[in-house]
Amino acid sequence: MAESTKDKIKYKILKALDVSGFTAFDPVIRLAFGEEPQKQVTAIVKYLLIPAAFVLLCFWFWSWIGPRHKTKSGEVPTPDVVWESVQINDTIAEREAVKKSDFLLEGDERKEALEEVRVEYEALDARANALKAAVAEKEKEKAEREATLVAPLDAELDKLKTETRAAGKARDAEIAAISERVAAGEVEATVLIEAIRQDGIATDDERAKQNELKSQIDEIRSHKYKPLELARKEYDSVADKLFFLKTRLEFLDDRNLSVKLAESEAELADYMAELGSATSAKEALKIAKRAVKAEEGIERLQGQSYASAVTIYHQAKRSVFTVFVGFFMAAAVAIPVGIMCGLNKIFMACMTPIISVFKPVSPVVWLLIFQIVVGAFFPDPENNALLNFVNSIPLISSLGINPALVFSACTVAMCAVWPALVNTALGVASIDQDHVNVARVLRLGFWSRLFKIVIPSSLPLVFAGLRISLGVGWMVLIAAEALSSSDGLGKFVWDEYQNGSSLTFANIIMVCFVVGIIGFFLDRMMIILQRFVSFDGGGTSV
Repeated sequence: MAESTKDKIKYKILKALDVSGFTAFDPVIRLAFGEEPQKQVTAIVKYLLIPAAFVLLCFWFWSWIGPRHKTKSGEVPTPDVVWESVQINDTIAEREAVKKSDFLLEGDERKEALEEVRVEYEALDARANALKAAVAEKEKEKAEREATLVAPLDAELDKLKTETRAAGKARDAEIAAISERVAAGEVEATVLIEAIRQDGIATDDERAKQNELKSQIDEIRSHKYKPLELARKEYDSVADKLFFLKTRLEFLDDRNLSVKLAESEAELADYMAELGSATSAKEALKIAKRAVKAEEGIERLQGQSYASAVTIYHQAKRSVFTVFVGFFMAAAVAIPVGIMCGLNKIFMACMTPIISVFKPVSPVVWLLIFQIVVGAFFPDPENNALLNFVNSIPLISSLGINPALVFSACTVAMCAVWPALVNTALGVASIDQDHVNVARVLRLGFWSRLFKIVIPSSLPLVFAGLRISLGVGWMVLIAAEALSSSDGLGKFVWDEYQNGSSLTFANIIMVCFVVGIIGFFLDRMMIILQRFVSFDGGGTSV
């Protein structure tokens, strides 16, 4: 019986899920098309709802354990704090785009934007002052509340200190008396030793009681006063926006490109006018030099672009670019060498010790080696022809290609080359003997056998190796960027670790998710490519 249109659509969607590796959603599609509802609902509960509930449980546990675990950097940020960090980074990126636009605005558009921002700034400034006063009020409330709670403990601590000092003096006097009796031969020396031991025990006990009271006082003082936290948060938000508006005013006024150009051109015009009315050769020379400098300044301004701050999106794009550079370098080496290994056992025997020795080497070692070896090719990076050419390519010029990126890419390539090489060799060596026999019968030449039999037959395993290589490269890249100071997610994490801001911990955890999500989609991409070249209908591991 011919398939209906509904079935065709269903199977196309199921095929797409299968190719992309999202087969867990099969029951949802089948249920939507009315196929065995009870069976699909059971599958949805087992393979979607229960895993989703488990993930939510993990988030709940994270939210519960986070505030209870104190570190040198403060509390472990909870999911909502990490989400706040995501929003802050997104806002930073958005504001950079706005500032860039302000920098390039000119004419009436610039004047209108300047007036609009100025009005908004004045309104927000008044609100910031009001919020600042509210914060001061909440701080006062917190101090009074702490004083009320701490006062009884302070009194108890003072009393305990007084008692401790009196008890200590009494024990010292008793020990002194025992010492005199020991010297007179009235008591044994062991009595004196026992008295000293008991004094030490009593002192430790008294100190422990004092420390316990001090801990209670410290805990009260470190306790967060929620109204104050909320007031500070609101004030910080407004103050942050106020600072942003202030920066916008600068980019729309003094730091605006068109304004600076107009000022420089006006200055040049003044010099030219003065030059025409110069009364002496010395004065004319002096003015002419100023005019030349003004002209040079105008040329520099005309080529000036907005110096954008590095955002998380820029770092992510640079990391993805770097990993693909390293991945393609690895593939360019691994596939030909792997094919040769699979075709020739002697060549494979030659390569085996090299693979066995260098495959386990740490990426940190490779990075240091590449910094020395490859770094020799970039003695003057700013005037290097290759780097200047790459940085002139429109699509990647904004990424700022530099030697550090090259070192990271080489490290990725070196660590990613082995899985692709081994899998390619295995794929070539595992070609069905019938295919080889057919090639012999047809008397195909070497290149015909290579491109018509060997490579097509080994493609599934080649792509399986490339998938592993891309995953390895992505993991290696983060460490390489952190150590080589190459812009990217790795450097972002390292900078956050170094600067120790209030959002450091949350930003690092945020990057964990960013790295994981990008890695997930890279893996999905390789699965799709692998499925397109697989002819055996076998599934891919998830």
